[in-house]
Amino acid sequence: MTLKPGAFMRTTLPLDLSQLAALDSGRYHSIWMPDHLVSLWPDAIWTPEFTDLATTSHSPHRHLDAMAVAAAAAVLTKNTPIVTTVVDTVRRHPAMLAQTALTIDHLSKGRFVLGLGSGELENTAPYGFDFSTPVARFEESLQVIRLLWETQGPVDFEGRFYQLHHAKMDTEPFEGRFPKIWVGCSGPRMLSIAGRYVDGWMPVGNYSPEGYAAMLAALRQSAEAAGRDPMAITTAGILMSLIGDPDEVAEMIQAPLIKAYLLQVRGDFMREKGFAHPLGDDWKGIHDINPSALTRDRLVDFLSKVDPQSILAVLPHGTPKEIARTVKGYVDAGMKVPKILDYGGMAGLKFGAKSAQYVREAEDELIRLVGEAV
Repeated sequence: MTLKPGAFMRTTLPLDLSQLAALDSGRYHSIWMPDHLVSLWPDAIWTPEFTDLATTSHSPHRHLDAMAVAAAAAVLTKNTPIVTTVVDTVRRHPAMLAQTALTIDHLSKGRFVLGLGSGELENTAPYGFDFSTPVARFEESLQVIRLLWETQGPVDFEGRFYQLHHAKMDTEPFEGRFPKIWVGCSGPRMLSIAGRYVDGWMPVGNYSPEGYAAMLAALRQSAEAAGRDPMAITTAGILMSLIGDPDEVAEMIQAPLIKAYLLQVRGDFMREKGFAHPLGDDWKGIHDINPSALTRDRLVDFLSKVDPQSILAVLPHGTPKEIARTVKGYVDAGMKVPKILDYGGMAGLKFGAKSAQYVREAEDELIRLVGEAV
């Protein structure tokens, strides 16, 4: 089987549904749609003072609902699976997730993949959602979704977070098959849960090929212990990169929004790479970010402490061909559906103008390198 990468479709304004025809052409394994209320880019540096991107969009948070966009994509495409990457189980009741997933799966004629995660601070805390026990809530949500899908007749369930009393979901699955569930996770407890329940997996955050292989081994061990086929789980991953020639990359790492990427990186991961995180070794990266709470003064101080070389230590970087060779290392470690995401476009408008072409060139080279070996 020839490798097919994942395709990324933004669910922000302005929404471009015209790209769906190209994404549905057969080149891609699946079309991935993020789900956010708030982006990870802090408001305080989304200004013309720090980035010319702010001259074309007044806010980095112009998000649309991923499930609604997925439903639109379902009726505008014919071939390629559609994946939410990922919807959290803090903001949405599992009964509604179960029903909406069935709905989109019927609209897509069996091509919808419900991508789930345990949630992030920026999408929950500002809106009053309880983010104190996201992993336990995630596991219970999976249990409820599966119960509602797979139980004939009414369901009773008494859980820590959810209670069902004579609850029914009689909507039959499309052609007798329930939507697949993927999970975005990287921690030991989440990997254990994923191995017991899900059909696909993509890690969250920063990781090396060796780290990917170790997480995959834990996932498969959990699946095997649960009596499931560990090799049946689709293995995917988003690979954040800086794509460009050496001079372009050198300019990118001086840009404030590129430096701010380190807010998404765990302190212990940076320490493994030989650098101190500006916010300390205990910083939890993507799970600690609340963009609206990061003041301009704190961000300016943070940016002043960023060693640009530390960005290169945690992000794959180079020309499209060099990125392809790097990504092949992850494929060799077990990743079957890689998504190359060029973060270099956040360095400014001139870099954003080249980003899609650079990603396509990297994909072409990766497909050439891997050939039939997946």
